[in-house]
Amino acid sequence: MKNLFSIIKLTVATLILFAVIYPLAIYGIAQLAPNQGKGETISVNGKVVGYQKIGQKFDKSNYFWGRPSAVDYNAAGSAGSNKGPSNAEYLALVQKRIDTLLLVHPYLKKSEIPADMVTASGSGLDPNISPQGALIQVKRIAKERKLDEAKVKSLVESKINNAIVGPETVNVLELNVALDALR
Repeated sequence: MKNLFSIIKLTVATLILFAVIYPLAIYGIAQLAPNQGKGETISVNGKVVGYQKIGQKFDKSNYFWGRPSAVDYNAAGSAGSNKGPSNAEYLALVQKRIDTLLLVHPYLKKSEIPADMVTASGSGLDPNISPQGALIQVKRIAKERKLDEAKVKSLVESKINNAIVGPETVNVLELNVALDALR
């Protein structure tokens, strides 16, 4: 009986700590973050079109494409493929992505395709691509939208994020929103 009472006290204390105090502490910290921890949204004409830090699927030929996703951009199931570079299935998938890019971008050589355009990120939700990944798509976008290539290239260059640490990136959603505004 003595042990049972100790176990019940420990269970109640643990429940209060991990089901009440910890979530409230995290919620309080989130209130200090931008947008109170609800994520940084991108809006067009007052309508939220997506989140800045979560990749979205763009597969129409008149938009810039993002990095492939192992979870088909499902934010509820963030994950990588967990397949290594020696896995035959993974290599076949990467080759399929290369073939698709070369088919849609006939002016490209295989050696010009950046790795981030054919390999998924660890989370499967990377919102960014390399500047090279965006620039290889300029010709296709300009043709599809009947825009001057130089104008589309200039748009890409204006959207390059220069990181203090790490490589330069381009946010695909921000780029496509700016592309829709381009005339």
